Amino acid sequence: MKDAPLYLRPRVDPPLASLLGDVPFLHSLVDVLGSPLNVLLPEVVADNAERFRSVYRRHRLAGRVYFAHKANRSSALVRRLAACDPAAVGIDVASLEELRHALSCGFTGNRVMATGPKDREFLWLAARVGATVNLDSAGELEQLAELVRTYGLGRVDVLARLSGFESDTGHGGVGTRVLSRRSRFGTPVAEIDELWAALERHQDAVILTGLAYHLDTTGLEEKVRALERCVLAMDECRARGLAPRVVDVGGGFGVGYVAEAGEWERWTTALSEAVLGVRPPLTWRGHGYGLRNEGGTVRGAAALYPAHRPVAGPGYLDQLLSLPAPVLGRPPATLLLEHLNDLYVEPGRALVDQCGLSLARVLDVRPVGVGHTRHLVRLGMNAGDVSLEEHGVLVDPVLLPRGDLRDEAADDGPVGVHLVGNLCLEADLITRRLVFLPRLPRAGDLLAFVNTAGYVMDFHAHHAQRQPVARTVAVTEEGGARRWCLDEDYWPLTHPQGVPS
Repeated sequence: MKDAPLYLRPRVDPPLASLLGDVPFLHSLVDVLGSPLNVLLPEVVADNAERFRSVYRRHRLAGRVYFAHKANRSSALVRRLAACDPAAVGIDVASLEELRHALSCGFTGNRVMATGPKDREFLWLAARVGATVNLDSAGELEQLAELVRTYGLGRVDVLARLSGFESDTGHGGVGTRVLSRRSRFGTPVAEIDELWAALERHQDAVILTGLAYHLDTTGLEEKVRALERCVLAMDECRARGLAPRVVDVGGGFGVGYVAEAGEWERWTTALSEAVLGVRPPLTWRGHGYGLRNEGGTVRGAAALYPAHRPVAGPGYLDQLLSLPAPVLGRPPATLLLEHLNDLYVEPGRALVDQCGLSLARVLDVRPVGVGHTRHLVRLGMNAGDVSLEEHGVLVDPVLLPRGDLRDEAADDGPVGVHLVGNLCLEADLITRRLVFLPRLPRAGDLLAFVNTAGYVMDFHAHHAQRQPVARTVAVTEEGGARRWCLDEDYWPLTHPQGVPS
């Protein structure tokens, strides 16, 4: 008896759906460039930036959308964003090499924000090119000020990143004190007076342009509390003679990966049932994704990304700006306007939503288990090439058959398969769950992992066992014809008809 299919079919928007529909084109790319292969749609990242900007306009806010470069190392995506309105779109870089890459792709220093832990070289170049430095600690401030003075650099625009926010959930000053989850980044709000004093002391080297936060949570209420606290802290800054004007709310706007809420709910329910032993395992060797059976009760928490998110990306930002703040009672957008503050955001995953896919050729298929009801499908790819589970993302690949489908009538419907990689390691599983496909794949078919541009396609890529790392191509359409080039060869230029891009 076959497993009842538990699909987690991907959400696919029109530009990516059109690309997926061109099966011969995708097969031809892999034939030329090998498996695995990453395919990007640079125009989609510009469209996503515009969707974030539309939320700004709806709330009559000024500020800039900064792409969190760490989400994807592509040159094509960064170059396409560099061609956007300079006042509207910038880039957030978290390392010296990301900074160098952004500058080489067309970003000027005044459109760059330097975030993350920073060494002296990173700080020096950021200061030298006029980037805004998002200070992670008082120690970074001291180091930056010393570099500015030593090398005669101009005053540097800085944001002060805060953490450890606290809020009263009651009314009239009576209620439960709520502390945001701990973070190893930023200056705790409890130490804010020392931070103000340090900023005052270094006014010859830096200019405080605003406050920032980035919370590791999907909870809107927690983020609203932090945003409100930053607005109030800006008033404290002004009372001390500082002149901040920006609140940076970081990223974490999310992406919806699975198309149907019902499929996500059925699968997560079935996972709990499998952990309890009341249904066959859904995963390789009974892996529970953080859940465990303790005396007939499911314990633990599933280490999974909320793959179906009805509100994500720009919609999530819209909700963040619309919810009443706990102390002042007005929406954050209203607070920002009343206090004449600009808004910065740093989307990574959300800005490259629907921007690309990862292709893998099927190398081998063989039956396993009692009755051969399940199969191992070995791909020309390893777990580092499409690091779905490193980020807790579960979604089905799309099967792209090779050649003529007229002989598929003999296939007897959905089949459960385990997807394994090309490394000589037991642990090289593309995903530990049982994946259901509409039919059994064959050697030479392709599997397309959709919407992998955000952290999935290259964040953990490596040359283990000298296996090739996926090459990346950018795909555009000109005059109704689909064109491609290597990622490093893409430039956001239009070409006269008949001239190749």
